[in-house]
Amino acid sequence: MIPGPQNAITDIAGLKVGHAQDDVLKSGVSVLVADHPFTASVAVQGGAPGTRETDLLAPDKSVAQVDALVLSGGSAYGLDACSGVVAGLRADGRGYRVGRAIIPLVPGAILFDLLSGGDKDWAENPYPALGRTAYDAATGTTSIGTIGAGTGAMTAMMKGGLGTASLVLDSGITVAALVAANPMGSVTTPGERHFWAAPFEIDGEFGGLGPDTTMGLGRNLESRKLSAMQERANTTIAIVATDAALDKAQCQRVAIATHDGIARACVPAHSPGDGDLVFSVSTGSIPLAAPSDLGVIGHAAALCLSRAIARGVYAATAAPNDLLPTWRDLNGDV
Repeated sequence: MIPGPQNAITDIAGLKVGHAQDDVLKSGVSVLVADHPFTASVAVQGGAPGTRETDLLAPDKSVAQVDALVLSGGSAYGLDACSGVVAGLRADGRGYRVGRAIIPLVPGAILFDLLSGGDKDWAENPYPALGRTAYDAATGTTSIGTIGAGTGAMTAMMKGGLGTASLVLDSGITVAALVAANPMGSVTTPGERHFWAAPFEIDGEFGGLGPDTTMGLGRNLESRKLSAMQERANTTIAIVATDAALDKAQCQRVAIATHDGIARACVPAHSPGDGDLVFSVSTGSIPLAAPSDLGVIGHAAALCLSRAIARGVYAATAAPNDLLPTWRDLNGDV
């Protein structure tokens, strides 16, 4: 397994990512779209999720494919970012057709950044417009850090962010993750230098400092974020994708396995105050060669998600009115 050319979810042919953010609002939206509708499912393991249209992703539901996925800040207000994406898809003539009607299918998930330090005193919900802007900006590359849905994200001890990572398997299948990391837990060990995800790092992609060798880690639950905000003001929301041909049930199994990536990168994870959610996407380009391929894809997706979380936090940049420092504020350039 080696990273793809971009080490990003856009290493999967046909996938595009768009971002939009408002730096005064200190929030934003990220959108995943493709050249064609794609198969998708979802797994929710956090206790405080916020979602739209996720029920239709269950394997027993009749809709086979969707047109886009949305990750957004803004808590419940951010769910309206999906409406902006729906408008963009409709304008492009894309969506599920029922007679002459076109119905774009756009599931989404949100994180809580309403107390991130930005100006949230809006007269009109800004998220539909941010969703449309993100959709219109979608390209075959993606930036990371303080961008899109990661703009107002925070971890326990430092700013969060938007991250991505990929792996190309020996079979030629590509697996990748895109994540907005806003967990209740920490992404670094005490001292805020070493990432919990360090054992899975490749080629120094988030500093190359290696694992923390201190014994007895995990018992210190200090949180600058909790002191500044509230226990339920959290969530890690992610999309994992592959070009392997998977049905909805197989996508759901991959989404479930991928949650291990959150648990390896955020301590603690899946708490009552987190809305941890993973969407799983298949573009269907490469048939599975063996039943065991599905397990390998789930494992690779978890590895990508751990790395993507750390990469997003590592790349976060400081901005006015931040409540927490960035990793680089605490550690300098590495």
